[in-house]
Amino acid sequence: MERVICLFIGYVFGLFQTSYFYGKTKGIDIRKYGSGNAGTTNALRVLGTKAGLIVFAGDCLKCIIAVCITRALFSTGHPENIYLLCLYTGAGSIIGHNFPFYMGFKGGKGIAATAGLILSFHPYFIVMGVVLFFGAFLTTHYVSLGSLLVYAGFMIQMVVCGQMGLFGAMPQSQLYEMYAITAFLTVMAYWKHRQNIVRLIHGNERKTYLFKKKAAEEQTEISGEDK
Repeated sequence: MERVICLFIGYVFGLFQTSYFYGKTKGIDIRKYGSGNAGTTNALRVLGTKAGLIVFAGDCLKCIIAVCITRALFSTGHPENIYLLCLYTGAGSIIGHNFPFYMGFKGGKGIAATAGLILSFHPYFIVMGVVLFFGAFLTTHYVSLGSLLVYAGFMIQMVVCGQMGLFGAMPQSQLYEMYAITAFLTVMAYWKHRQNIVRLIHGNERKTYLFKKKAAEEQTEISGEDK
């Protein structure tokens, strides 16, 4: 029952689509511009750096808040599996972000929400996430590559830390459950990025720059990229 509650908490918070609502304040539906994706990167390209940062913060924060609520509710009564419950909450938030029912189940790709999960899950995971993402992004300017590397690192680190006992006296069965959830999130992220992966392979993935002045040039109707 606790797992279902945590998944539900995460899903409810994940439904808040920061880019969609921020776009509405600017008089546009973000899904009709740029790549058509309701996420941070498209908001950055269409509306500029400020919008991108606001959207990232909002999508990241909603997962952090959900995980904090889970910790407040279950840390005392279920200290032995609190990491598992937090992971369920984070998964719910990412699913809610990716598949919001009121937007025809077409949301973002869950990377900003995943950042919120990593930031609120365990301090050991933060450094690797930051290094992998910004290391890839600042050298190549491919957001997708950094995002994919973060998930690969997240999956590997989850298994390594779990087997090393970082999550306390947790039964092996629950560790396997955590690995399965992380694997599911990783597969979902790679599936959501499948078109990006194809473009990366062919060398025509679009680069993103944080401080590009002519953000308005990105405000074009959906051309089929990254739908």
